[in-house]
Amino acid sequence: MEIVHTPVLLNECLSYLSPVGEPFEAHALMVDSTLGEGGHTSNFLAKFPTLSVIGLDADKVIQARARERLAPFGDRMNFFNGNFSDFYADAKERNVCPDIILFDLGISVFHYERSKRGFSFRYDEELDMRINPAVGESAADLVNNLPEEKLADLIYLYGEEKLSRRIARAICEARQGGKITSSKALGDIIWNCVPANYRYGNIHPATRTFQALRIAVNGELSRLPKALHNAFNCLNAGGKMGVITFHSLEDRIVKNYFRNLGKQCVCPPERAICSCGGKQCAEILTRKPVGPTEDEIKANSPSRSAKLRVVRKICDASDERLIGVEKD
Repeated sequence: MEIVHTPVLLNECLSYLSPVGEPFEAHALMVDSTLGEGGHTSNFLAKFPTLSVIGLDADKVIQARARERLAPFGDRMNFFNGNFSDFYADAKERNVCPDIILFDLGISVFHYERSKRGFSFRYDEELDMRINPAVGESAADLVNNLPEEKLADLIYLYGEEKLSRRIARAICEARQGGKITSSKALGDIIWNCVPANYRYGNIHPATRTFQALRIAVNGELSRLPKALHNAFNCLNAGGKMGVITFHSLEDRIVKNYFRNLGKQCVCPPERAICSCGGKQCAEILTRKPVGPTEDEIKANSPSRSAKLRVVRKICDASDERLIGVEKD
């Protein structure tokens, strides 16, 4: 089987999230929250022979590829087909208590290159962008049905696109002549509506709009805070959780949540009695996010914006630790 995706920050993940020390050396459980083609997991299983893994993925197609790749590891590998937010919502009730949790929040290269779901403006594909095509609205639904103002707000909020108003206006004008159903068609609309000097910057002018649509379609940011919180609380004490992010919006959520876990108290000053537990819930192992080396960036350009943050659990966290995680 040809492997399309290269796992980012692999050596850093193996180092920071290693199952070293009692009681984890004898046997440890890891949950790979975003299994993809199984790149991180295959390396963890190969390096740590007493480790077992549960791999989560909402996409049945890419999970089938991971099953084939990870078959040599036998019963050390188990799979869950579904979104990580659903898995962690009742993980404790199902007695899933891992020692290691990894989130790689990037979209697999497989989805851009092989899924044929319109993740990339470089191909003429159906404008879908859903990780699980059976659930929710597609990118085409949003592009063709949202009012201009709401579409502009979405592109600005999730894509941090400064020309969001201009792009939304061009999309709405174009759809008057018929529905926009292909990724290439949308990319061309954006290319043609922006100023000439904007077309030849560091990235294609449609990049941020496509990011915004993908985030909205898959609920990537809306589900993340609670999923992180539930995942942290199902960890065994002393266990470690690492999160790899690729853009500032998701990294801000992770940074602020981990910061709250590392504080003794997160109650507002006006609250007379502490309700958050009044004690530090986690040790922050990466005071600053860990980024790729120059060699990794040269070998795997998608890694250039990756950031890894890791914490070690001390105790469960109350819901108050979630307050403010989406604020800078």
